[in-house]
Amino acid sequence: MRSNTVKRKLKNREKSLGTMVFEFDTPGIAQLTAVAGAEFVMYDTEHTGWGIETVRRLMAYHRATDTVPLVRVPGAEYHLIAPVLDAGAMGVMVPMVGGPEQAREVVSFMKYPPAGKRGVAFTLAHDEYRAGDNATKMREANDEVLVITQIETAEGLATVDEIAAIEGVDVLWIGQGDLSTALGIPYRFDHPNFLAALDRVVAAAEGHGKTAAFAPTSVEQAEQMMAKGFRCICYSGDLWIYGQALEEALAKLRAVP
Repeated sequence: MRSNTVKRKLKNREKSLGTMVFEFDTPGIAQLTAVAGAEFVMYDTEHTGWGIETVRRLMAYHRATDTVPLVRVPGAEYHLIAPVLDAGAMGVMVPMVGGPEQAREVVSFMKYPPAGKRGVAFTLAHDEYRAGDNATKMREANDEVLVITQIETAEGLATVDEIAAIEGVDVLWIGQGDLSTALGIPYRFDHPNFLAALDRVVAAAEGHGKTAAFAPTSVEQAEQMMAKGFRCICYSGDLWIYGQALEEALAKLRAVP
């Protein structure tokens, strides 16, 4: 099984940098992000309407790169999680994780027995269609898959320390839009209550040997989050990066006499 270099770095308490993709499901997207220096790419299926056929293509594009492909699924359901792993995702992010029992179930969906209840099927995309000892593949897959729980509800924040304590959970990822909204301060990311919530998530992650993650929309915000202890930084997303760069360039061109 392919080694998950992002998981290794995070376990070693190093930082890992990547980006999100919402729009550009193109053959070149994996290579473009790799050339730019992204260590991982998080593909979103919660808000994009992308289905498993799109995910299958996106995962295949990554076989030509060293960049780790991850997928955010729409919910904490087995039928949403297991197929993207079989398609080749090296980690899955689950939104709206509301407590330790749900986190434990999410882990079970991503791990083969005896650690979980992921269904077994091999010589497929996730093991690069290679024959081999399937019991060994199961152990390796359990070691390499990155389990990411999103903390973005009042319930999730209240139980974040318990979620972080669950064996198999690797990353606590702030969903800042939903979390600030749940706190009654939508998109007020400088509000004391939101900043306190960030500190609480980082403390829970670090206290249990896990990683806190954040998806900043600017370099300045990324620097602030890293200073707070977030070691997994997912910089912006394809459509916003493209839109911002194009808007800035065209504005400068229009200003030319």
